Amino acid sequence: MKLSAVSRGAVVLASTGALVIAASYAGTAVGAAQAPSKCDRLCRVEKRLARNEHNAVAYYTLALNGKNPALAVKLYGGPYYIQHNPLAANGFPAFITFFKSFEARYPDAHITIKRVIAEGDLVVTHSLLTGAKPVYGPRGTKAVDIFRVNSEGKIVEHWDVLAQISATSANGNPEV
Repeated sequence: MKLSAVSRGAVVLASTGALVIAASYAGTAVGAAQAPSKCDRLCRVEKRLARNEHNAVAYYTLALNGKNPALAVKLYGGPYYIQHNPLAANGFPAFITFFKSFEARYPDAHITIKRVIAEGDLVVTHSLLTGAKPVYGPRGTKAVDIFRVNSEGKIVEHWDVLAQISATSANGNPEV
């Protein structure tokens, strides 16, 4: 494939004798009706992943920090909820009950999400949980949560891995 620049950023791709004009630098389509460009598809994917990240973070922080799991479910929950944490049952009613019970016992429980990764229909958060001694331990608990979202970006499944923050570190690097 040969790539050459043409006036003001228009790009001409020549491949096996076929000429395809992508678009001008100003973003104006060239020629008759064209299939969506690679950029258009990538932009849609990026927007979908950003939406999924936002929804997973908002769902989790509204339920725990905002003390409102029912609103989190209303805004960000899908038509069903599969739970993989062995301490919680499936379904959004169970999720709400679990968080309300946890909040009653540990009103200072808090999550600080440090990293978020989205790919396909999955969103992964890497977080620090604090304020729920002895459950989270004296230094807190590191958490990796995996949320699966449906095509509308609504939460439909959850996995988690939790471990208390260690007392010492051979490398001096934070765990979260």
